[in-house]
Amino acid sequence: MTFMILLALSMAAAVVTTTTATAAMTTTAAAAASFSIELIHRDSPKSPFYNHSATSLDRARASIYRSALQASRIAARVQRKGGIESFDAVSRVVPDSFEYLMELRVGTPPFSILAIADTGSDLIWANCVPCTKCYKQTAPYFDPGKSSSYRTLPCQSNLCKVLSSSPCAGGSSCEYHYEYDDGSKVDGVLGTEDLTFDSSSGSPLVFSNIAFGCNSQSSGVFSSRTAGLAGLSASPVSLVSQIVPSLDKSYFSYCLVPMSDTQASSKVIFGSAGMVVGSKVTTLMTVEDSLFALRLTEIIVDGAGSVPVPTSAPGLKKGNIIIDSGTTVNYLPAGVLSSLVRQVSRVVSLPKATDPDRLLPLCFKVTGESDWQKLPFITFKFAGEASVRLSPTSMFMEEAYQVVCLAVADSGSDTPIFGNVAQQNLHVGYDLDIPAVSFASADCTKF
Repeated sequence: MTFMILLALSMAAAVVTTTTATAAMTTTAAAAASFSIELIHRDSPKSPFYNHSATSLDRARASIYRSALQASRIAARVQRKGGIESFDAVSRVVPDSFEYLMELRVGTPPFSILAIADTGSDLIWANCVPCTKCYKQTAPYFDPGKSSSYRTLPCQSNLCKVLSSSPCAGGSSCEYHYEYDDGSKVDGVLGTEDLTFDSSSGSPLVFSNIAFGCNSQSSGVFSSRTAGLAGLSASPVSLVSQIVPSLDKSYFSYCLVPMSDTQASSKVIFGSAGMVVGSKVTTLMTVEDSLFALRLTEIIVDGAGSVPVPTSAPGLKKGNIIIDSGTTVNYLPAGVLSSLVRQVSRVVSLPKATDPDRLLPLCFKVTGESDWQKLPFITFKFAGEASVRLSPTSMFMEEAYQVVCLAVADSGSDTPIFGNVAQQNLHVGYDLDIPAVSFASADCTKF
């Protein structure tokens, strides 16, 4: 779930002062109400990454490649059992696997930062002045010396301890180090800062004392069009975990528009206004290694039959599948995937085709809209009898000219993932108090 954010906040101006001495965040001012955010996909014309010469097929294939990167780093994160660690940590996040961007306004006065928004990362960080060894970016570096609200955190602070139990290296500041799979690296110091969002009336809403990493070094394949990263995991130092508890309800939700619609924008809503209502299904959620996990019990193909799902999965203790809006396709264990392929093949009379990139296991030749109607609805049934019925456009992707493929790949020995194509036109809500996830069908273009 990576977002460029244009905000429409449904509350009066306020300053929300928080403290993160423990994993929870407490609000010393009145609790802020809900606010909504417009999400801009990286392939949207509103994104600086938009390539006007790319076709819809080009974008779909690129998203599948990024999905593979995202899935591999989520698996590596689960296997190493944790999120950010302080000095000398190795993080398996791949910088260019993101799907969305987020515009943050950091500091006092507010300074705009275009950041990668990532559900698989924890900390919010940016390149900071002087940053003589940082990757070249088109936007200016953030200068903490010009912000009256920036504070460096000491090595022995509780927030530093949240990141890792390892001792700090050398000095008194809380230091961190990331080394990514592709060789990219960032080094910096953890501090706290103010984040400012704009209400629909133009009044600012300020969240204070938010954990914020200031990079002193960064290198690798980061794009010059980005200036930082916003972690959206369930870690205590993520953006979600630090903001949501200060709202009127510990709840957030999103509604993702179909990838084929490049004009409409998705939405994420924080607080009670984002609650999924009406005809919905709800399943319990667990937080494992700061990722959101569900328990998938079976997959049902209309007109065919049921595919059972193993109760356990690599790296997970209670759930057996990660729900992630930053991964495009679904990832399932080999046995489940092969059974699913057999069941789908039984009910689809279209000629079979081959994925030119050999990434997806089952493809069909389609020549028009009528052929799409021959593809089945597929239901993902989660614990608690929570059945999420998915249309063909949420379970199949056009991978080449007149070639449509089942949007599911082999998770191998890694963690299964419920990806964002399956979540298109669903209102997905996360109740962090229960904790649970709710699903309801929606037209996200009108959300």
